[in-house]
Amino acid sequence: MSSAVSTNTKILVIEDEERMARFVRLNLEQDGFQVNEALTGREGLDKLRTFMPDLVLLDVMLPDLDGFELLKMIREIDNVPVIMLTAKGEEEDKVRGLELGADDYVTKPFSPRELVSRVKAVLRRLESSSVSSDDVIQVDDRLKIDFNRREIWVEGKLVKLRPTEYRLLYHLVQNAGWVLTYDQILSRVWGYEYRDEPHYVRLYINYLRQKLEKDPSNPKYILTERGVGYRFYDYRRKK
Repeated sequence: MSSAVSTNTKILVIEDEERMARFVRLNLEQDGFQVNEALTGREGLDKLRTFMPDLVLLDVMLPDLDGFELLKMIREIDNVPVIMLTAKGEEEDKVRGLELGADDYVTKPFSPRELVSRVKAVLRRLESSSVSSDDVIQVDDRLKIDFNRREIWVEGKLVKLRPTEYRLLYHLVQNAGWVLTYDQILSRVWGYEYRDEPHYVRLYINYLRQKLEKDPSNPKYILTERGVGYRFYDYRRKK
């Protein structure tokens, strides 16, 4: 997928308000996307299998299924990027969606420009998650990172990372020993549109610590520089 929108880029909109679904569809089609709609969660699951979208826009409030429950069901069968559409601006709902595997959220009411910008940012992130390096890094006896194969090994076991988690780890490791600020992390991992969303960084740092650290509450690899950002343990200077 190139940075310009491909006419083959498909988006599934799962939204029960017909007027809102039409609004979203028209604006995305004007930007060159192929769009399909589903007015219920069950219909959305069916179209996920038949339409095979590159991205899903999922409303939190649906008549038959709770949007968060539907997101869990989607994550059981597909790793397609999902942007939540919600009328609620509460931080808890946003964090809950991200914790369940959503890639982003847009709070209603939103402008066509904001929606298209968020969609393109998530698609760019998916494309750039293919970052790789020839390096196989043996951080210590517990942790090995093979960027060429996109494999992370902890205590001899393969650990699965989601694309955003992998990209975050990549940038931290490539700058091991150096502090990356919130702004630097947001722009490199999420895109410049996310410079005012520091909670994304905190949430995904927590995800990585849960998967990589022996004691996530007392991390060895991903260290906090309070009020500034994060740095990865400088494995190159270990004794």
